[in-house]
Amino acid sequence: MYPSTLTQLARANPFHSPLISFHQRDEGRRAPHSKGGARRKLAAASYDEAGVSCEYGSNKYYALCGFGGILSCGLTHTAVVPLDLVKCRIQVNPDKYKSIFNGFSVTLREDGFRGLGRGWAPTFIGYSMQGLCKFGFYELFKAFYNDMLGEENAYLWRTSVYLAASASAEFFADIALAPMEACKVRIQTQPGYASTLRECAPKMYAEEGLWAFYKGVYPLWLRQIPYTMMKFACFERTVEMLYKYVVPKPRSACSKPEQLVVTFVAGYIAGVFCAVVSHPADSVVSVLNKEKGSSAAQVLKRLGPKGVWKGLFARIIMIGTLTALQWFIYDSVKVYFRLPRPPPPEMPESLKRKMALASQ
Repeated sequence: MYPSTLTQLARANPFHSPLISFHQRDEGRRAPHSKGGARRKLAAASYDEAGVSCEYGSNKYYALCGFGGILSCGLTHTAVVPLDLVKCRIQVNPDKYKSIFNGFSVTLREDGFRGLGRGWAPTFIGYSMQGLCKFGFYELFKAFYNDMLGEENAYLWRTSVYLAASASAEFFADIALAPMEACKVRIQTQPGYASTLRECAPKMYAEEGLWAFYKGVYPLWLRQIPYTMMKFACFERTVEMLYKYVVPKPRSACSKPEQLVVTFVAGYIAGVFCAVVSHPADSVVSVLNKEKGSSAAQVLKRLGPKGVWKGLFARIIMIGTLTALQWFIYDSVKVYFRLPRPPPPEMPESLKRKMALASQ
C-alpha cells in the first residue's frame, strides 16, 4: 500500500518532469566504476573541470559546501533579526502587534533600537548549524540519489531528486537548529524572561529540562521540510528555465557575475513560494516555543485557519530576501573556492537516441 502511494505522490508532484519513461535494459550502459572501485558521481551535466580546486563529490567539496551553508544561513538570518522579531511578536500577540509597521513602532517605543536585535546570538549559532547541514547534506544526498538512479533516470526524475535530497538534508538540519530556535523565540516573545542566550538557555533547562530545547522539533520539521523542498526544487528548476527562456545566451557564455545575478533572481522567486508553503507551521512554532506545556495540536486548534496566516506579509518579505541572499552567498562561496558548479541538467545523448527511436 505505502510504496504504491508514495510512487503516485512522486508522479503527481507539481514539478513532475518526465513525460515518458524508459527501462534500462542494457546493464552494460550503466555508469562504469572508477579504478578505485567507487561508482562515478553523476553531476547535473557535463562541465569544464579545468580550474576547479577539487573533484565533484569529494570530501573537500562537501566540506566547503557546508561552509558555504554556514555563511549563507548564519549571516542572512542574523541580518534580518529585527524583521523576524516583529514577525514572531505578531504571531504570538496579534492584539498588541497589529501589523509589521505597528510592530516596529511598538518595539522601538518600548525597547529602543537595541531591542530590535534581541535574539541575535541564538539566531546566528542555530542557523549556522542549520546551514551546514542543509547545504552540505543536500549536495551529498543529491549526488547519492543521482548515482543510485543512473544517468537517464536522474535526468527524468531530477525534480523528485531535488525534493528527496532537500527533505533528507533538512531532517538533520532541524535537529541542529531546534535548541537555538527555542531560545530565540523565548527571548524575542517573552519580554523580561531573558535578554541573552547565556541567561536564557540555563533558565529553560532548569525549568523544563532538555525537552525545552526539542519540543518544537516536530512542528519545525513541518515548517522547514516543505520550505526546504520548495526552496531547492523551485530554485533548481527556475535556474533551468531562466537559462532556457530568459537569458539570451547559454550559461557557459555568461560571466561569473552574470551567473550570480541569475542565482539571485531564481533565489527570490523560490523564496516567495517557500514563505507561503511554510508559514502556518511557522506560526505554530512561534506560539509553541513561547508557551509552556502546550502541544502543536493544541496551538493549531487555538489559532484556527485564519490565525496561522498572521504575519505572512512580513514573512514573504523576509524569506524572499533571505532565500535570494542565501543562494547568492552560497554560489559566491563556490566561485571563490573554485568548486565545481555544473550547469543546468541536459538530456543525456543515450536518452535522446531512445526518444528518437520511440518517435519513429
